[in-house]
Amino acid sequence: MKPLLLTLLLAAAVLPACTPRVAALSPAATATARHDILAVLQRQTAAWNRGDVAGFMHGYWQNDSLVFIGKSGLTYGYQPTLDNYRRSYPSAAAMGQLDFTHLRIQPLSPDAAHVIGRWHLARPAAGDLQGHFLLVFRRLNGEWVVVADHSS
Repeated sequence: MKPLLLTLLLAAAVLPACTPRVAALSPAATATARHDILAVLQRQTAAWNRGDVAGFMHGYWQNDSLVFIGKSGLTYGYQPTLDNYRRSYPSAAAMGQLDFTHLRIQPLSPDAAHVIGRWHLARPAAGDLQGHFLLVFRRLNGEWVVVADHSS
């Protein structure tokens, strides 16, 4: 019994040292990250609602490692993602009016966060579309950008 107790105590003492630590965000840093990420989403919404797909894409990481996961599967890269949006939404009428709701912005570290929410496209001529999303944001070069988007 003593060897087992000694092993458990030793494990309890050593395991915390082996666990990677994520820097805790202060309440002010958390609020700033949420504010900055919400501003990105608001700029994207404004661009979309004026029919500006390229402007909408400014919220995404301009890199070949960007990943978009949608009903058609995986798309890697900024340009292929932009091309898919342009194909799927060839005009302002096809784009409709975008609205994000039920946003839950969760900073994970000083340079990473995820956002869960609901999207809705009001499209009187083509029919409304809606779904949910999970965005992974990273702060790169001082700017928050979407590095992964799973929209359904």
